[in-house]
Amino acid sequence: MILSFTPNPAMDETYLTPNLKLDSSHRVTLQHRQAGGKGINVAKVLHSQGIDVEVICPLGGSLGEQFAVELGQQGIAINPVRTSVPTRRSMAFHDAESDMTSIFNETGTALATAEWSRIEDEFQALLSTASAVAICGSWPPGTPKETISRLIGHATGQGLWTVVDTSGPNLLLAAKCGAVLKPNDHELREATGCASIGGGARELLRLGAPEVYVSAGAQGLYHFTRETPQVAHAKLNRTLSGNPTGAGDSAVAAIASGFVQLLNREAILRRAVAWSAATVLMPTAGSLSPQHIELARDTNYRIIPANEQI
Repeated sequence: MILSFTPNPAMDETYLTPNLKLDSSHRVTLQHRQAGGKGINVAKVLHSQGIDVEVICPLGGSLGEQFAVELGQQGIAINPVRTSVPTRRSMAFHDAESDMTSIFNETGTALATAEWSRIEDEFQALLSTASAVAICGSWPPGTPKETISRLIGHATGQGLWTVVDTSGPNLLLAAKCGAVLKPNDHELREATGCASIGGGARELLRLGAPEVYVSAGAQGLYHFTRETPQVAHAKLNRTLSGNPTGAGDSAVAAIASGFVQLLNREAILRRAVAWSAATVLMPTAGSLSPQHIELARDTNYRIIPANEQI
């Protein structure tokens, strides 16, 4: 079982907003609502491919109730930790006339110490049946660094393969905890202060990460590891148009599934690129186009020499 932990889940809402203008009043229509958050998208993709996955996340308020019901109806095993904090929203306002979308993400609300204790207890209990762990997304404001370190450390300390997809100082913290990391190129540069992908990834390895996967949009996916100075790279051989939201989450799902299925380096990277691309072709995050098998065949894989600049 792959355990997917989303520290700061959100209910994703899409509104149709004709002729969207700033400093103006609008009547909007709710077009779509679904349970979201990076780890939730990971779980949805894994479940769609018949891979055993369980979700743990804090949920509160009426949106939290809807959130849990939706995942349950989809057949995804969810272990909600009830909190006094309402589940946040991520709101996308789409203007069909201009084909532009503006996204407003609530930051979430700080959780009480007692609530974090209950999350930690439930997380530890679930680790006993997990073969891999994915910890994805932002953390609620004010989450103590010690709490983040302990949660990641519980997984890595048990020898479980653990991938973390986050940003900012928490990315550096996860590296120090010995987690596999999956930032995108912008998050990597921002967190490490390094100008290049190679420099940033090697800084995370130096801090303690055993492996680093860096997604770089149309440039593909890079894999760095402490075991070898050679870097693996996979890239789709064609250009796609579509919605990139959730593509990185599908890459995390591919990487985690590849690990538990004992796939080799090339197979994991091909799957990650294909699943990311397959999500771009879909209208919502957490889903894959049936073309993902074809996309894997249409992915170029190579080993980059250690002395080549990235």
